[in-house]
Amino acid sequence: MGNSADPGSAGEMALATPSEVVAAPVPVLPPVRVSSGFGVWLRDLVISLAISAFIIIFLYQPVKVEGTSMMPSLVDQERIFVNKFVYRLEPIERGDIVVFKYPYDPSKSYIKRVIGMAGDRIRIDSGQVYVNGEALDETYVPPEYTDARTLSDVVVPANSYFVLGDHRSMSDDSRNFGPVNQSFIYGKAVFGYWPMDKLGRVR
Repeated sequence: MGNSADPGSAGEMALATPSEVVAAPVPVLPPVRVSSGFGVWLRDLVISLAISAFIIIFLYQPVKVEGTSMMPSLVDQERIFVNKFVYRLEPIERGDIVVFKYPYDPSKSYIKRVIGMAGDRIRIDSGQVYVNGEALDETYVPPEYTDARTLSDVVVPANSYFVLGDHRSMSDDSRNFGPVNQSFIYGKAVFGYWPMDKLGRVR
């Protein structure tokens, strides 16, 4: 009897020990979590850069104003954002401040205010602008920024705009190079961000 009991006991102990070892939990190694976290960070960085590039290329472009022709609305060296997409959704309107390629040298960009639309008759008499025979009220041009220039009637061609700088005595604009075709206009000045005292919507 003793011989039959001992092999049975020995058999149970031999089977139980390996079973407990196999069932032991496997610890999760920390480096796996670090690698995963870095991958998420890298992915977010790439997405952020792609979105920023899309905004700059297709929607908003930061530009620096050079010169005084748009004072006091925009000052020399002021930084602004130009919306490059807005005119795909809405038409150019009188009073908009637009950025366009200089007709005589497309490698240069100018920024001016839209005064006349296609079909408008523009006349300037001693600095006073008339649109279709009516004097234009230009509150954005203080008296010290006006001049006494006169311009005979100009009818703005189709798909074109008559543009002027707010600092009339310091501006090279449609009085010199004529109306600007819409194909040259590529953006609207919408927001100033530097210097800080000019922070806000461009008007």
